[in-house]
Amino acid sequence: MDTLSYKTVSANKNTVNKEWLLIDADGQTLGRLASEVAKLLRGKHKPNFTPHVDCGDNVVVINAANINLTGNKWQDKTYIRHTGYPGGQRSLNAQELYDKDPARLVEKAVKGMLPKNKLGAELFRNLKVYAGAEHKQEAQKPRAINLNEIK
Repeated sequence: MDTLSYKTVSANKNTVNKEWLLIDADGQTLGRLASEVAKLLRGKHKPNFTPHVDCGDNVVVINAANINLTGNKWQDKTYIRHTGYPGGQRSLNAQELYDKDPARLVEKAVKGMLPKNKLGAELFRNLKVYAGAEHKQEAQKPRAINLNEIK
């Protein structure tokens, strides 16, 4: 037998089937939630996953204000940025960032788990995070995903 009985299918922008998913972050641990969301954004749960193509889904995360961090991470976990000026390094701990905007805590965790290139930036645009239970994507009819059942 000198031929393959199957063909490897590589997804592209036209053949990808994207859908909208809704995830409730109420009572979830930040890192565990973020890793599952990153997998859904990337499309690694699909059988036609292609590493260089955006074949993931659009994800809406609600109730980001009810996220959990274990241990002393509320005080010890720091988020560092730089203003661009000499001596312009600024830092916030997780509690200070949460007080400013709880949704940004989830966004930063997910963004850190995506590729650091143009594809990662494109995938990050498919994520919508809301602090409360209300969201603006009702028209897309997102399908609710229970993270406790995924294993």
